[in-house]
Amino acid sequence: MMGCGRILLAGAVAALVAGCNAVPVEAVYPDTRGPKSGAGRTLTEGGNIFGPSGLTMLGGKKDEDAARGGAGIGVNSFLWRASLDTIAFMPLTSADPFGGVIITDWFTPPETPNERFKATVYITDRRLRADAIKVSVFRQVRAGGSQWEDAAIRESTAVDLENAILARARELRIGMLPSG
Repeated sequence: MMGCGRILLAGAVAALVAGCNAVPVEAVYPDTRGPKSGAGRTLTEGGNIFGPSGLTMLGGKKDEDAARGGAGIGVNSFLWRASLDTIAFMPLTSADPFGGVIITDWFTPPETPNERFKATVYITDRRLRADAIKVSVFRQVRAGGSQWEDAAIRESTAVDLENAILARARELRIGMLPSG
């Protein structure tokens, strides 16, 4: 008897669902060509919720990015590349293109084995500007045996590195300009 009840219940549900087919349903779709659609939002031809260009990940508008020098990274790509080129003689510890920080490891020049240098480069803007780069340089001298002690460094050393990076960034930027 239990089996008959289930069969009758299943049949009744099937008949009910089949009967819904006869109910007229009007499908209304929003007209994106009109001035307004939805809750007061204006949609334009080809518009979408992510703006006119859609959603871009790890990149951006190619023309604007090329002009600013930032295709796919968080800082100016010319300053980034120029920084890496300028300090290429020093071993890297860390390079974060999204945060704009490059940290080198200690470098001992072959001509002065009793001193070593370390640099940190900060790129703070997506535009190619002189104030978008900051370099910190650290120096240590061998005090004896294997002991290293912090030592003073000329203030102009960091500025000289910043200027070398800016000069290289300008070279890279000029190389990207269309000739004509």
